[in-house]
Formats: sequence, structure tokens, C-alpha cells
Amino acid sequence: MAMKLHTLDELMDRDIGPIGTPKRDAFEEKLAAELHAYHVGEAIRQAREANNLTQAELGKRLGVQRSQVCRLESGKSITLASMMRAFKALGVQVALDMKGIGRVAL
Repeated sequence: MAMKLHTLDELMDRDIGPIGTPKRDAFEEKLAAELHAYHVGEAIRQAREANNLTQAELGKRLGVQRSQVCRLESGKSITLASMMRAFKALGVQVALDMKGIGRVAL
């Protein structure tokens, strides 16, 4: 018996709904936000490592536990305020535009 292979688009259409439907739009919006948060967290991690700091040391600068720094770097619990505090503590200048982070200068 031959196995039928499906494209990602076919699976998305079947399981989430076709492009343009409210469920699909909500899914793609959430996915875009999570991807953006991941990139911000990765930028924080890279800046921390460039400053030769551990998560605990950055946490001390921010007045938070190491676990909170870990959540920031993994893209969880990121708010604009926490992101800006982390970059400021790391000496990183950030340029924001209407879409979020436009540029991070390490």
C-alpha cells in the first residue's frame, strides 16, 4: 500500500484552516509574534555572551533571578520594558521601529 505524502500547506489547510480564515490568521499572527520574541531573546543571549556574563550575572544587574534571564533568552516573558532593561544593562543600543526591533548594535 502506498503512503500519501502531504505538503505543509495541505496539512495547515486541513488542521488550521485555509489562508484568510480567522483561525488561520490568528495562528499565523501568534506564530509571527513568537518568532519575533525568539529573535529578541537570541539577541539578548548574544549580547550577554559578548559581554562575558553568565545568566546569573545579568540577572543581578537586572535585579531578577537567573531563571528570568533564561526565560528572556528563550523568548518567553519578553515585554518591551524587560527587553529594553536587558539591553541597557548590556550596554547595547537598540533602534525600534513600528514593527519592533529594527537594529541591535553589539
